Amino acid sequence: MEESAIPSLLIVQLCTSLLIALQDHRVCIILSNLTFQSAKAKMWSLQNLLFILCIVLRCVTCAVGVIHVTGYVGREVNVSCSYNEGYESYEKYLCKNDCGSDDVLITTSNSVKNKYRVHDDKTARMFTTTITDLQSVDAGKYWCGVSRSGKDIYTEVKLKLVSDSCCDTVTKVQSYEGHSESLSCRYESQYQNSLKYICRGNRPSTCLQQALITSDTKQNGRFRLDDDKVLGTFTVNISSLTQNDSGSYLCGVQRNSELDVFSAVELNVEEWCCVKSTKINGTAGHPLTLQCPYPPQYRHNSKFLCKGDHRNNCTKMAVSQRRFTLQDNATSSSFMIKITALEAGDAGTYWCGTDSQWRVGNYTKIELSVFLQHTSTVTPGTTVGTRIPGKTITDTENTCVSVSVYFS
Repeated sequence: MEESAIPSLLIVQLCTSLLIALQDHRVCIILSNLTFQSAKAKMWSLQNLLFILCIVLRCVTCAVGVIHVTGYVGREVNVSCSYNEGYESYEKYLCKNDCGSDDVLITTSNSVKNKYRVHDDKTARMFTTTITDLQSVDAGKYWCGVSRSGKDIYTEVKLKLVSDSCCDTVTKVQSYEGHSESLSCRYESQYQNSLKYICRGNRPSTCLQQALITSDTKQNGRFRLDDDKVLGTFTVNISSLTQNDSGSYLCGVQRNSELDVFSAVELNVEEWCCVKSTKINGTAGHPLTLQCPYPPQYRHNSKFLCKGDHRNNCTKMAVSQRRFTLQDNATSSSFMIKITALEAGDAGTYWCGTDSQWRVGNYTKIELSVFLQHTSTVTPGTTVGTRIPGKTITDTENTCVSVSVYFS
């Protein structure tokens, strides 16, 4: 019998099926029809088999997977690791580096330690470690471990930290008191069905908990959220704006397995006001002229004067009658209101203009204070200040009747 044929009499079926258990993740590798035709061929095949097994084991380790977690500096993060059925009563832990005894950060048998706390949900077979007060040194590689006889079961975790602030690009929006304004927030198409929301400030970590409105509620007081999934934009409308609404806002889109996506908006709400705002003092019984400039394009519009603390609640004055007369000067783009004799009741806030639509910047706001003039007669022999015998002393004093009122 030839030498090359001898091994064929000793045909070795090395593995028809090989089962490898790695960290309780069962991976089946099928090696079929391995035959060796000679001693030399047998040695070659065994060497290659060992090499193949090393490659497979390396791939199996990769297939087990790495848990990626991202947290905000200064906040807290949860690291959740699952385990197989049968390990419910086993001790679990989180560790770093080589997972030696000094590397264990927290265990389920001692569930609170320093900045770590752990909870084991045996029903869901998931244990979760919370790391609080995250700092840059906390970033890196961790291991979720399950203690057992022999080799423990490990799952790799990579923790990434980002700054708790947003964003490099900010959309600026300007509006006015009493108006409504829409803040538009774009998002990518894969987030069409995700939860959208908006909050004040620029801290992503607490934005959802402090949301002013979400796409689930759609309407909340002065806030309304509309989601246009075709354009990939959701819009938040804020009605009856006040200057307190000025500030930073974050538009958020929720992502289940990663940090939410944000964009930033800066809203500036200015006082609704005028071509000019002025304060005037007058004396009761004396004449006074109010001057009202207006934009040149409105020179042909009817001019008017109204009185009231707010433009939306002011009473138009009857000009060209009684004590009030109006005189227009189109050349200077202004008109004048002449009051022949002031009265105490004339004090207050006036609005004069030519734009019936009440557009911003087209009016003059005048705050008028009226002073009364009092005259007292002093008979001879009575001392008022310095006594002047035989004369009647007239003492004139100015008393403020009205104070200016500021409003939006």
